[in-house]
Amino acid sequence: MRIGINMFCPKCHGKFDHVQTPMGVIERCRSCGGLWFDVLEHADHKVIAKAIDTGDKELGALYNDTRDIHCPVCVNTRMLKMTDSAQTHIQFESCPGCHGRFYDAGEFADFAQLTISDVLKRVGILKK
Repeated sequence: MRIGINMFCPKCHGKFDHVQTPMGVIERCRSCGGLWFDVLEHADHKVIAKAIDTGDKELGALYNDTRDIHCPVCVNTRMLKMTDSAQTHIQFESCPGCHGRFYDAGEFADFAQLTISDVLKRVGILKK
């Protein structure tokens, strides 16, 4: 994370606020509520997801289709569209350079919650 450097949202270009969490400092967009993680550690995401992913899910869904974006850290590096293998409805962006991740408002809270239907889809009982 780049404390002291102004970072802007790759989707709406709003200014990021620094948010202290048990996982370290993350960035949250003041405008669209999207979240930037420098590196997403394997921690109990449920503990912090609802506290930090406070953006409007409907607004996040609108920005989810915005794909040609650049990393807010690497600036000129185009981010990759990723799909969570356990929850294929979750599509986030990841930087191939610094490995940071961007989640639209509502996506990280959804990512942190593995539902019974997600499990059934994973084992092939329900269609994806």
